[in-house]
Amino acid sequence: MRQGPQTVGEALSFGVSMVRSQIFMTQGRLLRQPITRFATAAGRRDPYPIHEEYRSLGRVAETTAGFLVTADYELCREVLRSRKYGVKDPETGIVHGQLYDTGTIDRSMLGVNAPEHTRLRKLAAPGFTPKLMRSYEKTIEERVGSLLDDLAGRETFDLVHEFSAPMPITVIADLLGVPPEDAASFERSGQWLASALDGIRSPVHAVRLALAARRLEVIFDRLYELRTREPREDLVSTLVAARDGGRLTAKELVAMCELLLVAGFETTVNLITNAVLALQRTPGAWDRLVDDPGLAPLAVEETLRFDPPVQRSIRVALEDDELAGRAVPRGTWVITLIGGANRDPQVYDRPGEFVIDRYADKTVPDHLAFSGGIHYCLGAALARLEAATALRTLATRMPNLKLVGEPTMRRSVSVRGAASLTAIPG
Repeated sequence: MRQGPQTVGEALSFGVSMVRSQIFMTQGRLLRQPITRFATAAGRRDPYPIHEEYRSLGRVAETTAGFLVTADYELCREVLRSRKYGVKDPETGIVHGQLYDTGTIDRSMLGVNAPEHTRLRKLAAPGFTPKLMRSYEKTIEERVGSLLDDLAGRETFDLVHEFSAPMPITVIADLLGVPPEDAASFERSGQWLASALDGIRSPVHAVRLALAARRLEVIFDRLYELRTREPREDLVSTLVAARDGGRLTAKELVAMCELLLVAGFETTVNLITNAVLALQRTPGAWDRLVDDPGLAPLAVEETLRFDPPVQRSIRVALEDDELAGRAVPRGTWVITLIGGANRDPQVYDRPGEFVIDRYADKTVPDHLAFSGGIHYCLGAALARLEAATALRTLATRMPNLKLVGEPTMRRSVSVRGAASLTAIPG
């Protein structure tokens, strides 16, 4: 995961790398590579025709850069789960298939293979136990209720900025134990850092990311000092103890907290918004949720299949392999089109339709929205809890909710979601 440059110098260096990447994208467009169309306005608005185009090319296709691409459910599942594939090429040091040198940008456990990944994940796991998940439920319910109280009586509001986004950041701040006086700065800086999930858009963006990272570093430093003096039964206290015991480096500690902030924030924001869009656009679906708010967890699960926040992932072959009869030499990068795999007609009935209670049938195959294998999303249960609570409460408190016009989409490829979306409370 690219968490953004940590210094202005890194930001400028990353700006140069970004230009190189743009050159590659331009070449791809000139050669009419479908993969590049995900980055166009039409591709961001509706990427699913591109997924289907890759499906029509066969179970495995190839780009001019030598990457393999698959929208096949079984192949995506195999690659994501197999120990034959990793997120970092040990020969080149390239992480997540980037065509430019990210240097020290990637510091999180999402950017390393086993056994380093196993060590880091075990240190973070205590923050996501079933007991802690239950303790977050009250915080989530209170925050959702407070947000809807503030929106009561409004003619319109922005579903993303005024509902989907504020709640997850509150939960993450609570999970990390961020003091109330730092909450506002934490939220602003976290949103800037999250904007790097799909790449750096310009040198100015890179510099702003560096400044946001510095503000977060100050907040985290104060938090680490506080937990060193006054440890609690929370995740940051556990991580600080691991650092002091030599099981975690100082840089890994910062990267871990930034990862929890960004990944936990972005996935949930887009999951909530994508779910509301699907429910409102599917005839009868919103009314069913209003009539039975208990359908919220099923609606969340179907959204994760139908319109997942993370549309694709990438792995590198750590050894020679074969996919669908095609040789995959060591060092080959494979792009798994999760959005396409989740709509594979060989796996799902009516794959292009949003069926609110699809997962009431326990025989329906699991979606791939949270990846798989050792990199399966650590916060999956928390994201599901947050999204289900948000949908259930929204349907109860605003049964006549209506969306206005089309959403303004994020300028991203791997992470899919709206940047803004106007709603009428009703």
